Parts: sequence; C-alpha cells; structure tokens
Amino acid sequence: MNAMKYTFCVGSIVVVTATASAHECQRTARMQLTAANLELREDYEERLAVCLNLGDYSERLECVLDAIIEYGEGALLAREQYQARLNLCTKLGGGIYDPEIDPDNFTTVIDNEYLPFPVGAHWVYESETDEGLETIDITVLPETRVICGVECVSVRDVVSLDGEPVEDTIDWYAQDMDGNVWYFGEISFNFEDGFVANIDGSWLAGEDGAKPGIVMLGNPTVGTTYRQEWLLGEAEDAATVLSTNATVEIDFDTFTNCVQTEDFLPPEPDALEHKYYAPGIGFIYETKADSDETVELISVSGLP
Repeated sequence: MNAMKYTFCVGSIVVVTATASAHECQRTARMQLTAANLELREDYEERLAVCLNLGDYSERLECVLDAIIEYGEGALLAREQYQARLNLCTKLGGGIYDPEIDPDNFTTVIDNEYLPFPVGAHWVYESETDEGLETIDITVLPETRVICGVECVSVRDVVSLDGEPVEDTIDWYAQDMDGNVWYFGEISFNFEDGFVANIDGSWLAGEDGAKPGIVMLGNPTVGTTYRQEWLLGEAEDAATVLSTNATVEIDFDTFTNCVQTEDFLPPEPDALEHKYYAPGIGFIYETKADSDETVELISVSGLP
C-alpha cells in the first residue's frame, strides 16, 4: 500500500511528503541522484562560462571538450551510485533508516567475540600498496565521549605510509545489550607533507542528519546485511555476512571460525572489500576487489 501524501509549497517549490513506507530507501536514492545531477549541471555551466572567456580558439575548444567529458563521467558515476543504493535497498528491505537509540541500552564494555575493544588493546596491520608500505595502528583509549546520549569508547586509528602519518582518526563505538557493536562517528585528520590538510570523512551521529550503524553483529548470521554508518553522500558503509566459519592463514597465525563480511560503499561502487574477524581477536585480514592489496594483522596485545 502507498503511503498517504501531503503537498505544500515553500516559495515556488512544491514539496511532497509522505508517511514512512516500505519504499523510502529507494526514494532517498532517487532524490540523491537528482541532487547529484543538479550539482554536476551547475559545475558544467560554470566550466563553460570560463571556457567562453578564452581568446584562443583551440584553448576554448579544448576547455569545452574537457567540460563535456567531465560532465559525462560524473553523470555515469552518479547513475552507478544510484544503482548501488538501490541494490542495498533491496538487501535491507527498502524501508527508512532510523535506528532507535536508547542510551540505557548501551555499555562501554565492548566484549563482542569478533570485535572486542577493551581499554589498552592494540593492533598493528600492514598493507603493501602502490605508494609504499602502509601501517595501521589501532589503540583503544581510556577516554569516552557522549554521542546521542550514549557514552562511547574512543578508538584511535593511525595510518602511516613508509613511516609518515597520513591519517589520524578517533572512532567512537558502544555495544548494545544484544552484543551489537555500534559506530557513532569519527574525527579524521588527513595529512599532506606532515601537516593536517583536512578532516574529510569526519562525521558524528546526531549532526547534519548522520545516524549510527552496526559494525559487528552480536550474532552474525550468513546473509544478513546491515548499515555501518549513515550520512547521505558522505558515510554510507554497509556490510553483508558471508561466512561464520572461514579459515584465514596469514604470517601471524592461522585462524578458524572467522566471520567473513563483504563491505561496500554505494558512493564508491567499485570499493568492494572482504573482511575477516577472528574470535577473541577482532579484525585480522582484508582483501580488496579492485586491487591486489591486502591488509594483514602483524601484532596484537592487551586482549584478555
């Protein structure tokens, strides 16, 4: 059954709203596609305006062609993002995403079997990339932060390339009474030439429409798909459980009965990852669909 619709005007704009229905996810994807196309069109018109003021004919022609190509590539990506969002909607059931957050239902004791975060725990990972050796250093800090009324654990994640820091992030997590580990946001400092260049990727539940998501289920079940975070156009990571008895053999050790997930990000349709989580250890290994790069655990300490 379609939801009842209400129409009102804001200036010259007609706004149609509806009560929550089973198709809000798809409607959200469609509206985001419209917004992306409008932004592309605006950028295209601005590029053409610059091109028209080039006196040299060949430069003007090249400028116009570049603008057309960039617009076409952007429109193609927007369509791919739209399709990726629709695919996710199908997996999730198509309804709205508005998790009910009751602070009394959460704890800072994160003892999920596949993603434990006791204070002082420390993991180090390495990844051979085209740019060099990437090291990921993760530490559970003693500090907490209240977000949406929930006291969250602070986890520091430092990424270095050939020994030089490129990203320094604080993530905030809390565990609900069913054992699900929720992700409430992050502040990410991105470095260039040793200096902070921006905080791109940062988000906080409760601000600008952002909502928390689940990064690890309390009871992972094969086939379950869930949102890990939600800020439209910025933070849309989601995952599907592929296995709960995977075996992973890496230099550090051989792990059995691992949870394997397929992680994906609709704004980046090709960014498909398979992640593995070992009982009592947490995240241990990752492969990427669009490259030969892997992320591999090399040391861990501070766990019970």
